[in-house]
Amino acid sequence: MGKFSKQEKLAMYQRVKDGASKRGLAREYGINDADLKYLIRLIDTHGVEILDREKPHYSKEFKTKLIKEAEFGEESIRDIAVKYGLRTPSMLRNWIKEFKTNNYVIVEKKLGRPPTMTKPKPQKSYEEMTAEEKVRFLEQKTEYLEAENEYLKKVKAVVQKRKNQQPRKK
Repeated sequence: MGKFSKQEKLAMYQRVKDGASKRGLAREYGINDADLKYLIRLIDTHGVEILDREKPHYSKEFKTKLIKEAEFGEESIRDIAVKYGLRTPSMLRNWIKEFKTNNYVIVEKKLGRPPTMTKPKPQKSYEEMTAEEKVRFLEQKTEYLEAENEYLKKVKAVVQKRKNQQPRKK
């Protein structure tokens, strides 16, 4: 239900309360009727304010509580999801699945995207380096310069080859 704005969700809710068919309304909006029923139950239980929430971050303890309640309790996953105001019941299903695949341990995922670039380590000046570090530094620099030299030779050969080619007749 994330693809709909708060106003659209409220409009769906109001139309259902005014007597519109849930199945027909779900077909009209192009969603699963179970998702629409879940939205209606969520708003009935928690009120319209549930739609104002930002995307919440759930703690390890909270997830553990819900998983235990789902596994050992009498309520269904959908009922527990409504009770605690989860955006979708599939969130709880996914938590249970991950819990079981990770040997019954909850793994906290870091929010956001992982960094794509690492910060370079501050380099010591040449004078501050030990003898072994100087040798390693000079070997790396020599290797780099040799590779650069080979590259430039190949570029020069390609350019020379193009210059020496006879112009094509049209």
